[in-house]
Amino acid sequence: MKTSVARESARTGTGQVLSGQRGRRPGWLLASLLGGMFLGNVDIAVVNVAIPSIRDHLHASAGELELIVSGYTLAYAMLLITGARLGEIHGRRLMYLLGLTVFTLSSLACGLAPNAPALVGARVVQGVGAALMVSQVLTGIQVHFEGAARRRALGAYTGVLGVSSVIGQALGGVLVAADILGTGWRPIFLINVPIGVVLLITSFVFLPDDETSREKTLDMRGVGLLSLGLFLLVTPLVLGRDAGWAPWTWLCLAASLPVFAQFFRTERRIAGRGGDPLMNVALLARKEISLALVSQAATRAGYFALLFVLALYLQQGLGRSAVYSGLVPIAWVATFALVGPVLGRVGGRARKLAAPVGGLLMAVSFAAVAAGAQSTGWLIVLLGIGGIGYGAAFSGTLAHLTESVESRYAPDVSGLFNTTLQVGGTLGVAVFGTVYLDLAARSGAPQDAFSTTSAVLAVVSVAASVLVLLAGRAGSDTAAGRS
Repeated sequence: MKTSVARESARTGTGQVLSGQRGRRPGWLLASLLGGMFLGNVDIAVVNVAIPSIRDHLHASAGELELIVSGYTLAYAMLLITGARLGEIHGRRLMYLLGLTVFTLSSLACGLAPNAPALVGARVVQGVGAALMVSQVLTGIQVHFEGAARRRALGAYTGVLGVSSVIGQALGGVLVAADILGTGWRPIFLINVPIGVVLLITSFVFLPDDETSREKTLDMRGVGLLSLGLFLLVTPLVLGRDAGWAPWTWLCLAASLPVFAQFFRTERRIAGRGGDPLMNVALLARKEISLALVSQAATRAGYFALLFVLALYLQQGLGRSAVYSGLVPIAWVATFALVGPVLGRVGGRARKLAAPVGGLLMAVSFAAVAAGAQSTGWLIVLLGIGGIGYGAAFSGTLAHLTESVESRYAPDVSGLFNTTLQVGGTLGVAVFGTVYLDLAARSGAPQDAFSTTSAVLAVVSVAASVLVLLAGRAGSDTAAGRS
């Protein structure tokens, strides 16, 4: 699915940028794409710090506060695969600009919300906009860059993901504490508006026109089944812990299984008769894809579980301040952000080893914490090592996935990868957060609960390393068979 400029790039042997007529400056093209991902990722976490201020100013109930946080995540996770397919049908540039517009306008609505229900609704719409734009980013990199340029772009993708996590963790507290003109929490959303306007201008100018598949149609039955399945899966994971894992949470989780099974059957039938499925589920039959996605889900779960459980342990277990518990994990996030750009410039063998070695580094970090290395100095060092490991696992797995499939599957890989990240992170918080809280409540010893949880995370990281190693071998076997 290359444009005419793509073919020209291939013909001249530059092996750098596959851009359309508008994409004359690849640096601005990449910056425009990554800017949208930056905004979408920041708003996943930035609202958490502002919850007390929102509660006080809007007199929001506990349920409304949960929906203000989770409404965004739910809409975001449910529409990533659909957004990637819409980009293929109607054009990635159009869908990215549409998503960015929706995100910017809904951010304004969030910042001006007069009451809690209005804020909940605006957050859901904001999640829709984020899904539409973020689902085009990875596909855009795969389509518009190749060779060394693609590797550097994927490295920047990882770096921006890490930097946005750092900023998202710190920005909310800074803006709320500043209480600009007595606005309290509102600037955490309003700051998106000028940034979104600038990104709209740069994206309109520098994102290339791309080929569309107008002859294809959106598989609405697939959209319905996938959205329902993800809703049934993600909703109890997001709300279940606070609901005490009530019976409805388990019913939803159980009900998601037959819905996903029906989705896969439907997609296979559509593909079998030559139609346009929402997702090419045959990709999941490839071991190099399915094993890599499970590995990525496991490492993502470990990362999100760490952030959540560590904050609980430091504040509730050790009585540390919120500022302290917010600063310590930055060691992990900062080193994670550094790894991607570095790996984008190394040789092929190092990239192949990055993911399994990264998983083992995460395991070492968790195991050392479990063994009792929990002083401030040790935590910072070990979290830094864990961040390097997660950065290597993330970047290595992403490179493996994008290099394992043909360009026509770029929307599928983008949707699957981003959805895996969201579900994996949500699963990590739900499962390991519950494990830690239950252990701490039963034993009355938060340190023991934290050590046990860290030990389990070490085992999960080793399993993730093994899975991605097997995925790499399966990919090599597939490539050898094709040659």
